[in-house]
Amino acid sequence: MILLRRLLGDVLRRQRQRQGRTLREVSSSARVSLGYLSEVERGQKEASSELLSAICDALDLRMSELLREVSDELALAELAQSAASDTVPSLGVPAGRGLERPMLNPVRVTTVSHRPEEHVTIKAPSEAVDVVAA
Repeated sequence: MILLRRLLGDVLRRQRQRQGRTLREVSSSARVSLGYLSEVERGQKEASSELLSAICDALDLRMSELLREVSDELALAELAQSAASDTVPSLGVPAGRGLERPMLNPVRVTTVSHRPEEHVTIKAPSEAVDVVAA
């Protein structure tokens, strides 16, 4: 099962580390305890929207940027989860109804872009498919 709190924590930690900041610095700036921020980053606590806003402010990060990155990671995790199973449900129809598509080849995502005008390249063993965000 994919846990949103873990993905959110991973993205927050990466953003903090990219800035070369410590948990202590960010927790002080966000006015949240160091222990709680650590638990949020490790995906052990669900952060409220107010807490996320305070952390984003402390990181000088727009909430929309945070959620976009989390959304991209969630999409990749779902793709990986689907690739690991034998079938991919079509049109949201429950499994066992005869409307599943078998996976032809495992898929590995090699590039993810946060800008809609760029391409995402998905490479399969024998071919590459470019996906353009609409």
